[in-house]
Amino acid sequence: MIHDVQHDENPLGAGLDQLPPPSSVLVIFGGTGNLSKRKLLPALYNLAHDGALPERFGLVGVAMDDLDDEGYRTLVGEAIQKYSRRPCDPLVLETFLSTISFVSGGFEEEDAYQALEPRLAALDDRAGQALNRVFYLSTAPRFFGTIIEQLGAHGLSDRSGADTRVIIEKPFGTTKQEALALNARVLNVLREEQVYRIDHYLGKETVQNLLALRFANGLFEPIWNRNHIQSVQITAGESVGLEGRAGYYDTSGALRDLVQNHLLQLLCNLAMEPPTTFTADDIRTEKVKVLRAITPIDPDRIEEVAVRGRYGPGTVGGEDVLGYLEEPDVPETSTTETFVALRLEVDTWRWAGVPFYIRTGKRISRKLTEIAVTLRPVPHNAFDGTTVEPNQIVFSIQPDEHVSIKLAAKVPGSGMNLRPVTMDFSYGTAFLSASPEAYERLVTDALRGDATLFTRADEVEAQWAVMDPILTAWTRSSASPDDYPAGTSGPKSARRILLPGDRWRAI
Repeated sequence: MIHDVQHDENPLGAGLDQLPPPSSVLVIFGGTGNLSKRKLLPALYNLAHDGALPERFGLVGVAMDDLDDEGYRTLVGEAIQKYSRRPCDPLVLETFLSTISFVSGGFEEEDAYQALEPRLAALDDRAGQALNRVFYLSTAPRFFGTIIEQLGAHGLSDRSGADTRVIIEKPFGTTKQEALALNARVLNVLREEQVYRIDHYLGKETVQNLLALRFANGLFEPIWNRNHIQSVQITAGESVGLEGRAGYYDTSGALRDLVQNHLLQLLCNLAMEPPTTFTADDIRTEKVKVLRAITPIDPDRIEEVAVRGRYGPGTVGGEDVLGYLEEPDVPETSTTETFVALRLEVDTWRWAGVPFYIRTGKRISRKLTEIAVTLRPVPHNAFDGTTVEPNQIVFSIQPDEHVSIKLAAKVPGSGMNLRPVTMDFSYGTAFLSASPEAYERLVTDALRGDATLFTRADEVEAQWAVMDPILTAWTRSSASPDDYPAGTSGPKSARRILLPGDRWRAI
């Protein structure tokens, strides 16, 4: 691929690895779907803009749409112009589109794979070498096992003289039993090192920076334990509703959609022990240890540690919105939760007794994802009559990526009056550029063969082991989720899981 667009050099980028990945072909199953159009294709364009795609690169879309190569290129170009994080450069876009081809066919039909084989062989011939192959499964979950088995049956799961990898989107199962069964199907065809189970939160810079801030700074690591930390809150709020995804969401719910994957991954990054080395397996091994140390939830005592809610009619951003049960295609009898609040405990030497609060919801007052670490109060308050609020370290993951520390400081004047002040580190300001989209990082890592930011088989199974007792309890219960008005911070009942002295942060 040709990259001849000039960019101003960022002086803070000195020393960063800018070498492109090895020569590769990326095959996207579901190449015309919503995820591809909104995220994957714009991410690939932006990698091309930055000169970060392989020098020899091909992209093949596979979907049931009746398109030829030119028709697919038109679709890709329109998606990039609509969703790219930067304005399109005509030369870069034209060059990128020239690498693209399309195979029409159903994911369960042999014809699609028979048509794919010569396309890949032609790309190898044009490159004069065996290209690495990365298959991206951007499809409905029911096709995951079938596609991988078809790749194996048609000799596409391995390649002499080149690497073959498969990226699998979430959700990876809907229960632990399903995850175990899917892992068995996948690993019957592929080796574990070929499998890249994606969680796009792990591609966000602030999430990755958790490890850097913890393990590279003497300011944090000595206090990162039960002796100094009072509580941890992980919040993911969305102001949007279903956005036409009722068919998926009503069978999933907030627990499966966000908590089981994204938010447990944030907990792992925050709570894990220092790995022996910062390699993929060592990091993922430490995360599995955290998941296995989470105190099992007793389904009979679920009310003490878990709350589920459902948004009703309300106002978000000055606009009146429907309640969940009034949304198009949502069954009147639905008991699906759109809000979850949990209190978890990590039963290790470092974290014993520290509550980890997790909260997520749709139609919340605003969009945000953050981790707030509250330190224990000072042992003695010498400032008579003045309340000294505990220090907090807040990792803001979206929409703005920054880290802030809340401290107590003296108000100017003659008295010793204190108030909270904030020290803030913003990525855009500190590094003179916006952070790349998560999918840009994750696709690049998959092309490179770096699995650090992808989940391992035992990791996925351990995540489901944490969630299964909650799902069991809610399935048995005849109670509906607690209602909350759209545009608020969730149901008031979420307060009942808080320990004495703790309170939810304002959203």
